[in-house]
Amino acid sequence: MTKQILRVDSSIFGSNGHSSQLSDDLVEKLKQDGPVNIVKRDLNADPLPHLNLEIVNAIGTAEGERDTQQREWAGKADQVIAEVKQADIIILTAPMYNFSVPSSVKAWMDHLARAGETFQYTEHGPEGLLTNKKVFVVSSRGGLHYGKASDSQTDFVNTFLNFVGLSDVEWIYAEGLAMSDHKDQSLSEAKQKIQALSV
Repeated sequence: MTKQILRVDSSIFGSNGHSSQLSDDLVEKLKQDGPVNIVKRDLNADPLPHLNLEIVNAIGTAEGERDTQQREWAGKADQVIAEVKQADIIILTAPMYNFSVPSSVKAWMDHLARAGETFQYTEHGPEGLLTNKKVFVVSSRGGLHYGKASDSQTDFVNTFLNFVGLSDVEWIYAEGLAMSDHKDQSLSEAKQKIQALSV
């Protein structure tokens, strides 16, 4: 059975970014498990607009009542949601920029979160609707942050993914990439973790 892989890239360095290159390795590893179909969304080459009131209103307007611009805005969000719904595996490249994800990833999250589509509120609290999917988050970082207060990225991303039902999340970190005495070892360890994955 062919698995659908959604790969979401966000490195400002494009294919030369460390997170992008590690995601290349991860895709090759996943291919070893059987046939795959890969859908790629490059948030750097084709960024989503950052959320504003006009976009929120466009999404909330009935389909038949939207004007041309509203159809374009709502269509972008619809496509983001459809890609995730159709995916069996999601690869999210999330390099750390200034202690968080790239703003393009935040925009992707804002387009993905929609009440009634990807989450719902119940008497027991919010419930994510995007279930039974595996997520790999590939995070390259210039400094050393894992397990420290400066790693505000991991909790934020996990909280959001869990909110929409994506609870099976595995992180691949490559840290200290701006530090000459850490870079090579860190990249090597990240590559080793990818090769050791059991998927």
